[in-house]
Amino acid sequence: MTERFAGTDRYIATDDLMMAVNAAVTLGRPLLIKGEPGTGKTQLAQEIARSLDRPMFEWHVKSTSKAQQGLYEYDAVSRLRDSQLGDARVHDIANYILKGSLWEAFESATQPVLLIDEIDKADIEFPNDLLRELDRMEFYVYETRQLVKARHRPIIVITSNNEKELPDAFLRRCFFHYIRFPDEATLQRIVEVHYPGLKKELLAEALGAFFQVRETPGLKKKPSTSELLDWIKLLVAEDIDPQVLRSQDPKKTLPILHGALLKNEQDVHLFEQLVFLNRRVR
Repeated sequence: MTERFAGTDRYIATDDLMMAVNAAVTLGRPLLIKGEPGTGKTQLAQEIARSLDRPMFEWHVKSTSKAQQGLYEYDAVSRLRDSQLGDARVHDIANYILKGSLWEAFESATQPVLLIDEIDKADIEFPNDLLRELDRMEFYVYETRQLVKARHRPIIVITSNNEKELPDAFLRRCFFHYIRFPDEATLQRIVEVHYPGLKKELLAEALGAFFQVRETPGLKKKPSTSELLDWIKLLVAEDIDPQVLRSQDPKKTLPILHGALLKNEQDVHLFEQLVFLNRRVR
């Protein structure tokens, strides 16, 4: 593969992130992406596919997900129902094999991008159950006695929110990258991509207020990049004057439309108390 990922017009990727993507592709290893929720892990896979003009397959993992579902499922219930109705389809078991995302990616005529999203939501054995398939790029369908092999090794992006520790055997097979929270300059570029006509004064005041909230010690849930973008969208929609964000009114300890940034009552109360105390000290 000669193409290299270099970000896109709607996704600002740091040099480290671009290097990680291209290293994983070169090695033919899954790219394991960790980072705070809202830092663009899922979108990264979508932008890799868009940038390299590759087909995209997505497997969004849930707490009830099993590794087998990514390969295929045998729909025995439908087959039983059809047999009771006298449907001729029952004579071919292949009619009841439901292809999973991994199978669809293996069949792709061109090298695809496969997203396995939030792998840490599933049972701890889930990653280990995929080791053989990710290593050999093949699996066996016992019901039809069929060996399914990948036509092209997919570019695999696996995301995790660190809800569970992943097994060492699984980690050994991945190229790992942690998306750090963007610094102010990178965050400004991200906002400008989404809101190219944003007034610089509003952007500066919004970022200042955002970092004041985010850097509050003791927050249970720090606001993320996606929450900043939501907040700015509201500020633009409501035509908020930048001066409002700079207000030192002692009666107003919370930023306007703070519900986009603070997502639980403990953090709201904590922020109110700290701002009130700081103003009293002054």
